[in-house]
Amino acid sequence: MASSTTVRSSQRTDRHHMIPPHSTSTSRSTICSGGGGGGQQHSNSSVRSKVPVSRRSVTPNSRAHTLDDHDPEPGRVRVAVRLRPRNAEDLLSDADFADCVELQPELKRLKLRKNNWSSESYRFDELFTESASQKRVYEVVAKPVVESVLNGYNGTVMAYGQTGTGKTYTLGRLGKDDVSERGIMVRAFEDIMINISSASDSVEVSYLQLYMESIQDLLVPEKINIPIVEDPKTGEVSLPGASVVKIQDFDHFLQLLQIGEANRHAANTKLNTESSRSHAILMVYVRRSVHEKEDDFHVQEKDNISVLPSDHGIPTVRKSKLLIVDLAGSERIDKSGSEGHLAEEAKFINLSLTSLGKCINALAENSPHIPTRDSKLTRLLRDSFGGSARTSLVITIGPSSRHHAETTSTIMFGQRAMKVVNMVKLKEEFDYESLCRKLEDQIDHLTIELDRQQKLRENDKNKMERKLKECQTSFAETEKSLSDRSEFLEKENTRLEMDMKDMLKRLNSQKDYNDLICNKVASLEMSLNHSKFLEKENTRLQLELKDVLEELKCQKDHNDLIRDEVACLEMSLKHGKVFAT
Repeated sequence: MASSTTVRSSQRTDRHHMIPPHSTSTSRSTICSGGGGGGQQHSNSSVRSKVPVSRRSVTPNSRAHTLDDHDPEPGRVRVAVRLRPRNAEDLLSDADFADCVELQPELKRLKLRKNNWSSESYRFDELFTESASQKRVYEVVAKPVVESVLNGYNGTVMAYGQTGTGKTYTLGRLGKDDVSERGIMVRAFEDIMINISSASDSVEVSYLQLYMESIQDLLVPEKINIPIVEDPKTGEVSLPGASVVKIQDFDHFLQLLQIGEANRHAANTKLNTESSRSHAILMVYVRRSVHEKEDDFHVQEKDNISVLPSDHGIPTVRKSKLLIVDLAGSERIDKSGSEGHLAEEAKFINLSLTSLGKCINALAENSPHIPTRDSKLTRLLRDSFGGSARTSLVITIGPSSRHHAETTSTIMFGQRAMKVVNMVKLKEEFDYESLCRKLEDQIDHLTIELDRQQKLRENDKNKMERKLKECQTSFAETEKSLSDRSEFLEKENTRLEMDMKDMLKRLNSQKDYNDLICNKVASLEMSLNHSKFLEKENTRLQLELKDVLEELKCQKDHNDLIRDEVACLEMSLKHGKVFAT
């Protein structure tokens, strides 16, 4: 047996107390509303009748909503029991004894035997037999919490029980060789990565261990004694010294989980060959932008409060946190055989678990004082029990009668936890960071544009200055040219004036000459007109003369004819006279 705590290597062997689970035909059961007590059968255990007022205040830019209006107890802690199968040691030590636990999954009832003739019955939200598969345990215990986290609610999944009963197997199993053996951590993150948008949503992870009342970062082991800080206004718990890693993809998460498991403290005891010596806490921070259009208002039926949406042009974001807590197992030193440093570790483990039990008892009994400051574990789990997170607890037990007292204590812890009711709230905020980034991008863009415009203006200014200089030079040259031209034109004007005077003189003399010419032309025109008139008269007279000549010719011809006729007559007369003679 190791006398001191060893660091768990990344090549951890399978725990001998948990055999590979098999699929069962048992269907996923609905969660019952009752809790049990001890000493007698509890078919309808009382649940807290008064919902405690949450000590977490909501920030001014957030909005609170109930988780499920149809669930009569939406914030009650859900508790499931998982029974570890017998291991080799149980088979050897308890060969002649019956199991001290009998499960009745169909009735959600567990019987704890005191002896062969006496037993006590307890009811839980779900019972898992030794053959229950890892997938079914996840779907019943953790998946509703993961869905709530994706919708903007805080959630917690926690395993509690005696050392060696399978808490780490249930929560932290990596399933590198067989994916069916993957635990709640891996399956929950796989669901988260499937349901978020890589463009607008983000997932960040912190992985811590609480070892001997000191918080250590499992991803960066040199970070130890990390302080716990509580916001005085909202009461929210934060760990400012812990590393927060933004997850790129599912394989990246598996690598981080392997690193964390390798750095977690573990040791070999009589009860467990690889006993966890610290409480491991996986914190998953989910940030989702609200893309869908909200209703005009949401109404909380129980409080009758109407909350208007944030439709003012400011983007809205939902921030939620998922805690997966693998508690170290409670143990009795006389049974585990712990000595020296191992015994010191066991003392711190039992003290923190005792403080957690006290807080659960105080919450179950509606005590006005909840001793959350007694332990760092209870401070870290302040929101999980009595806060605003949706919490599922799986308690792990073994069948052996040798551990009847530890099994009874675990069962009673689960019974008290079932009486705790949280005020489950949706934290929806204005996404000022996104808006600020958009404004910064716009400012950068405008700055670049302004710089570009300034450079363009400077270039234009330089061009204009060069053009101005060129214009000024050209203007001076033009002015000089115009001055010379003006002098030339003045001289030319003087010369032209003199020429014009000479021209006027000549024009005046020419005018007189022209007048004389005009008079001569006028007289010539009159002579010409008279000549034309005489010509016309001459033409007319010629025509008349011609007509007279033609008439005279005709008359001559006529006279000639008459003369011929007269001659003929005279000749005839002569012939007549001759004949008469």
